[in-house]
Amino acid sequence: MRSWFSLSSAIVFSLTAVSVQAAHTQARLLLADDAAPPGATVVAGIHLHMEPGWHTYWTNSGASGIPTSIKWDLPAGITAGDIQWPVPEKLPPDDLTTYIYSKDVVLLVPLKLASSLEPGPRELKARVSWLECKELCVPGKADISATLDIAPGTKPSANADLIACWQKKLPLPGGNLSAHGWWERVATGDLRPLILEWSSRAAASEADFYPQGSAQFEVQGATERLPADAGRIRLSKQVKKFEGDWPRELSGLLIQKSGKELTAYAVTLPIQSEQIFPIADPRVEISTGSRPLSQPLWKMLLYAFVGGLILNVMPCVLPVIALKILGFVGEARNDPRHVRRLGLLYALGVLVSFLVLAGVVIGVKAAGHRAGWGMQFAHPQFIVGLTVLVTLVALNLFGLFEVNVGARVMGAAGALATKQGDAGAFFNGVLATVLATPCTGPFLGLALGFAFSQQAPTIVLMFVTVGIGLALPYVVLSWQPAWLKFLPKPGSWMEKFKVAMGFPMLATAIWLSSLTSIYYGKRVWWLGIFLVVVALAAWIYGEFVQRGKARRGLAAAAMLALLIGGYAYAIESQLNWREPVKAAANGGSLKESPEGVDWQPWSPRAVAHAQEEGQPVLVDFTADWCLTCQANKRIAIEIPSVRSKLKQIGAVAFLGDYTRLPDDITRELNRYGRAGVPLVLVYPGKAGAPPIVLPELLTPGIVLNALTRAAK
Repeated sequence: MRSWFSLSSAIVFSLTAVSVQAAHTQARLLLADDAAPPGATVVAGIHLHMEPGWHTYWTNSGASGIPTSIKWDLPAGITAGDIQWPVPEKLPPDDLTTYIYSKDVVLLVPLKLASSLEPGPRELKARVSWLECKELCVPGKADISATLDIAPGTKPSANADLIACWQKKLPLPGGNLSAHGWWERVATGDLRPLILEWSSRAAASEADFYPQGSAQFEVQGATERLPADAGRIRLSKQVKKFEGDWPRELSGLLIQKSGKELTAYAVTLPIQSEQIFPIADPRVEISTGSRPLSQPLWKMLLYAFVGGLILNVMPCVLPVIALKILGFVGEARNDPRHVRRLGLLYALGVLVSFLVLAGVVIGVKAAGHRAGWGMQFAHPQFIVGLTVLVTLVALNLFGLFEVNVGARVMGAAGALATKQGDAGAFFNGVLATVLATPCTGPFLGLALGFAFSQQAPTIVLMFVTVGIGLALPYVVLSWQPAWLKFLPKPGSWMEKFKVAMGFPMLATAIWLSSLTSIYYGKRVWWLGIFLVVVALAAWIYGEFVQRGKARRGLAAAAMLALLIGGYAYAIESQLNWREPVKAAANGGSLKESPEGVDWQPWSPRAVAHAQEEGQPVLVDFTADWCLTCQANKRIAIEIPSVRSKLKQIGAVAFLGDYTRLPDDITRELNRYGRAGVPLVLVYPGKAGAPPIVLPELLTPGIVLNALTRAAK
C-alpha cells in the first residue's frame, strides 16, 4: 500500500529525512551526517516505526514472514553496502517461531563515497518493501529519500545520536567465544539434533541461537539448555533438512541474557560430526575441570607411545606376553638373524592390527556414529568368536593338539599364537592388540581421546604410535642378542612352562565368556557347552588325527561332526547368538551387595539436580569388559572407607554403564578428552560447578581426597 507521502511525490523536501506512512508502518531515511567529504563512508538508517501490536521481520523471518528489502537509487559515485540488522526479538510458539522487530527498528546501511565526487548536494533515494503483521499480514512499501552534501568536512546530522544508538544494538563479533557445534547423533528422517556450545564470561540466565536462513535446511525454534562446565553455555537445537547434505557450518546470532542485559554475537560455527572437547593434562594428582584443546601433536604422540608401553604390563595382555617370552627362550640360542626377524614380524602384526583399528574408527566417524576405545566389545558376536579363539590357544598350550607342516584348518587359529616361526610371531602381535583393547592406563586414555576427535591422518598416526609403544620392548630384545644371555637355557622346563601359561590364557577365556552373559542372560551357559565340544574336538584331532596311526579319517569325521553339530545346536539354536537380549532400563538402585555403594543410573540431568540440591556427586563410568574399571572399583571405590565418606558428606553416586557403548556416555567421555573407560568424576555440591577429574588408575587416597575437596 502506498503512503500519502508517495502519493504527494511532487512535494520537494529540504530536510535530510523524509517520512512516509504505509498502513501501519512509517518509513524514513536517516543519515548520520548532513555533509561528508569524498572517500568517506556515511551510515544510512532505514527507520521503520510500527503501530502497537504490529511487527516487521529480521533477515531470517523464521517459519513465516518476509524480511525487509531495500532497492537503492543512488547518484554515481555512491554505493550501498549490505544491511546491518539489529538483534531481533523471537516470537513463539516453538513450532512456528519468527524473528521480528516491533515498535521501532533502524536498519543500518554503510554508503561509500567515491574519492572522485565533486562538491555539492546529492539526493539519495530508496524503495523499501516490508511485510507488517498483527493478526493479519499486509505488504507495505515506501519510496524514501534524503539529501547528502558532498563537502570538504563532515557535519553530523540531527539523527546522528539515533543512528549511534542503533549501532550499539548490532550483534558483536563472536570470534573469541570458542564457539562450535556438533551433531548429537545420526539423523532420524529429515531431523537431526545439534549441540551448540560457546564460552561466556558472565553467567547467563537465558541463552538462545537465532539462525540465518537457508533454502537447504531450517534450524527449528525450540531450544533446550544443557548442563555445561563453568564459563560455558550449551544448547540443543533441531535441524530440519530440505535438500542436499547436512550443513558443515552454521551462521547466526548467539544470544545470552544476564539480568536485564541482552548480548548477541554474530558467528559462523563449524559443525563437527562429533564433539571436540578439551583435553586434560595427565597428572598423578587430581585435575579439576577440562582444559582447552591446545595440546600440541608431539605431546599427544608422546602420551600415545608411553601408553602403548604401559599396555605391556596390563592384565589384558599378560597372557600373550608370557607366550612371547616363551618364544624368545626357544629361539634365543638359534640364529640371531632369525630372532630379529621374528621380533619384526611380531611388531608388524601389532602395527597392522592398529591400522585396522584406526580404519574402523575412521569408518565409524564417517558414518556419523561415535567411536570409542574397546568398541568391538560392545558386539557380542565378537566376544563369542574371541572366546573360542582364546580357548583354542589355551588348549594348544596344554598340548591337546599341535600344528605340523601338513596340518589342516582345525586348530590353526588357536595354534598360530603359540607356533614358532613367522606366522606365529605375526599372529601373536595381532592377538596382543585384540586383547589390549579393553584396557586403558595412564597416558593412553588421554592420547586416544585426542585421536578420536581428529581427522583421519592424525587418527592413523596416533594409533600407529600406540602400536610402536606396545611392540617396541620385543623388537629391542630381538635386536640385542647380548641381552638374551640373561634368559634361562632351553630345556625340559620349557614344556612345563608352556603348559603353565595355558592357565592364564584359559582364565582369559573364562573372563571373556562371562561378558556374554550381559547380552544373552541365562542362555550364556550354552556357550560353555560349545567350548566343551570344541575342547573334545581338539583332543580328538590331536590324539587320533595327529598322533594316531589307524582310522584317522573316522576321527577327523567325528571331530567335524562334533564341531558342526555343536555350533548348530548350542550356538545357533540355543544361544541364538545373532539376537542378543535388549538392555533392561534400570531406573532404581544398582547396588552390587547390601553393604555396597548405592549406585544410581547416570544422566546429566540427575547430576545437575543433585548439585542444585547441594549434594556432592561421584560418577563412575565403567564397563563390564574393562578390567581397569573393575580393578578401580574393587580397590578404590567399593571399599568401606569410601562408602563411609559418601554417607558422611551426603554424596550421591551415579554409575555410567558403558558396556554397550551408549552415545550419551561416549559424548561425556569425549568431553573430558577420553576415548574410553575408566573415567571417574567427583562434582562439588554447587550448581554448575565443574567436576574433579580423577586419573585412570585409582587408589583409595585419590578418591577420598577428591570427595573431601568436593564437600568443602
